[in-house]
Amino acid sequence: MNEQDTSPAADSERAQSLKTVGWLSYALHLIVAVGAVIPGTQPGVALLIVALIIDLVKREEAAGTWQASHFRWRIRTVIWAALLYLLTAPLWLALLIPGMLAWAAISIWFLYRIIKGMVAMNASQPLPT
Repeated sequence: MNEQDTSPAADSERAQSLKTVGWLSYALHLIVAVGAVIPGTQPGVALLIVALIIDLVKREEAAGTWQASHFRWRIRTVIWAALLYLLTAPLWLALLIPGMLAWAAISIWFLYRIIKGMVAMNASQPLPT
């Protein structure tokens, strides 16, 4: 698409393309989030990395649109979850139960953020920054 093409048809096509990418990313995040909450169903970090790469590559295309907040939201959610998992990893070494509780709380928070983003995406609304 030509960068100077700002016709309504081009804007509509761009918005739909970004929404499709957003739904794909949210779906991958949701699979990982549900897997993190339900013991024994962890689909792996690979899906999360794929979703993160998609978001990092496509976020510049969303600049200036309501969808930019969704790319930022997903990227920040993954980064914060990764940091929280790393910070609480020593709890697994100290005692099993505190580690399990910490990771369960992080997983539920991650799932909440993904669902909140999906609800806003469905309503074509931006998320808070």
